[in-house]
Amino acid sequence: MSFGDPNNPYGQGQGQGQQPGYGYPQDQQPGYGYPQQAPQGVPPQQGYGYPAAPPVSPVSPYGGGYPGAVVTMPGGVKAGRVMLWILGVLQVLAGILMAIAGGWIADQMAEQSNEFNNTDGAATAVTGAFVVFGVIVLAFGVWAIVMAAKTASGGNGIRISAIVYGSLTTVGSLVNLVGANFFALISLAFGILIIVFYAKSDAAAWFKRNRSQH
Repeated sequence: MSFGDPNNPYGQGQGQGQQPGYGYPQDQQPGYGYPQQAPQGVPPQQGYGYPAAPPVSPVSPYGGGYPGAVVTMPGGVKAGRVMLWILGVLQVLAGILMAIAGGWIADQMAEQSNEFNNTDGAATAVTGAFVVFGVIVLAFGVWAIVMAAKTASGGNGIRISAIVYGSLTTVGSLVNLVGANFFALISLAFGILIIVFYAKSDAAAWFKRNRSQH
């Protein structure tokens, strides 16, 4: 009895009594009216009348250069920026007050020049010391204000400058604490937090972002 040509793809299947599958095994025949399953790794075709979905571009929270990327300042940078504003304004006011106080002390010492010898020289020294320290504090205040203003649009140099400022503020606050100036605790805390916030990786990504879209 002949079972047909085994090389014929339209011949009878392996099992006796099976119907020809037109080249497909009977258990893998595609159903009429249903599309075949797409191979693995190939997206399924869209149905008739439905356009394919547009490709989605990656979104970078810090403006990575992709079209339509969302640019948002990190929360730590925002907090550090507020601290820079506060320290800057306070230091500008302190510098001005120190210069005024130096002049007032010099006037008071000049009034007593008739009672004490060499008072004029002492008054000049005190005035000079107050003016010098006042100018230094005033310069630090202007520095902090400039960095706070440039945080929104500046580059990585502003981030490094803020870290240096925070470091110097921390050292100066520790020196003031040695002199029992407990108000320096506020500037000490601010200085440390500015270093932390501006040294984080998200802050680096913010300051190194692509600013061509702005």
